[in-house]
Amino acid sequence: MTGSDPKSDLHRYLRSAREALLWKLDGLSEYDVRRPLTPTGTNLLGLVKHASGVELGYFGLVFGRPVEAPPWFSEEAEPNADMWATADETREDIVGFYRRVQAHADATIEALELEAVGRVPWWPEGRNEVTLHRILVHVATELHRHAGHADIVRELVDGAAGLQQGNDNLPAQDRAWWEGYRERLERAAREAAGS
Repeated sequence: MTGSDPKSDLHRYLRSAREALLWKLDGLSEYDVRRPLTPTGTNLLGLVKHASGVELGYFGLVFGRPVEAPPWFSEEAEPNADMWATADETREDIVGFYRRVQAHADATIEALELEAVGRVPWWPEGRNEVTLHRILVHVATELHRHAGHADIVRELVDGAAGLQQGNDNLPAQDRAWWEGYRERLERAAREAAGS
């Protein structure tokens, strides 16, 4: 891209990670968005809740632009409180909160120059002075990582996979092809292991 603006580019990547993460909730029951599907309890709604805290911290507190934090964001909250939704926390509340945090983050990104300096209080001294540029790269990367987690969890829930709604970025094959493909990979893995 010629003539692109680095801040706009980074912001676009951040927004695409947000969209991918939220899209993974579409069409699922309350149970399925909350189901812990890994040994560490990774679940779709928890990933969204966590992402809201990530953006709240990095685009709020780091640049002196805090917003009212939810109870699970406090130091008194139990470990991993941001990685799952309690039975009384609704999907609408968590997604709504994340959308408000996104708007606040977007306002921070729009108001500051890439060279604007902030301080990450939870990073070690000597490495905690940062620029908006560094935080945009950091948060976009972290959210894309969590969107990848959501890809896998969603596939475990109902088999849905892909990059984004309307563009799964996967080969156009039917279910039988995918089953055969998976079986072929399993055979190759067993052969390589000497089984």
